[in-house]
Amino acid sequence: MCQREGAQLQKGMNFQMGGNHSVILMSVQANSPYQDRVEDDGETLIYEGHDLDKRYSKVPKLDDQPRAYPSGTLTENGKFEVSALNAKEGGDLERVRVYEKIKKGIWSYNGVFHLVDAWQEDDEYRKVFKFKLIAVEGDEDFTQPVKKDTPHRRIIPTPVKLEVWKRDGGKCVECGSADELHFDHILPYSKGGTSIKTENVQLLCARHNLAKSDKII
Repeated sequence: MCQREGAQLQKGMNFQMGGNHSVILMSVQANSPYQDRVEDDGETLIYEGHDLDKRYSKVPKLDDQPRAYPSGTLTENGKFEVSALNAKEGGDLERVRVYEKIKKGIWSYNGVFHLVDAWQEDDEYRKVFKFKLIAVEGDEDFTQPVKKDTPHRRIIPTPVKLEVWKRDGGKCVECGSADELHFDHILPYSKGGTSIKTENVQLLCARHNLAKSDKII
């Protein structure tokens, strides 16, 4: 994850890294500090914004999530909100790489999403930000303009990833590497393969995943 981005990702929300894409870290685990959720059979991510820094709040979970710092500078919530609402009005879409924590110390790359909407809603104690992102097929060439008509895709559900990780021993099924692993569709989703059955998902290292591409092995 950090190697791909060329940076130490200290925050869950990272707007405009390198000037051409953003990065968010998500989790749908029960003990996650934020309430992220996946909808539409894996096509849509509803991502919760982040709390006040502890420098500004003794109990961040009781305070509204901030749009801006006391200085007036936008927080990551505010930056993502401006971009999302601009896209909703027909402006440029923000490309976002999404990484998911599936268990302690293990992160899964969920691919590129387009940021399409943002709003605030009430939880039990305060107002929180929500961001809507759509999983898209490809659009990984950040030297090119965002393609607004990019086909949608579905991400692999977390329980499937956990089962595949256990079955494949946390290693590439081709070479046994435990570094830079990807959850790969054996039959690509674009060719009718499913994301919800472990039988169609395997672990591949980056090298073998790139070599396979969309070819059916």
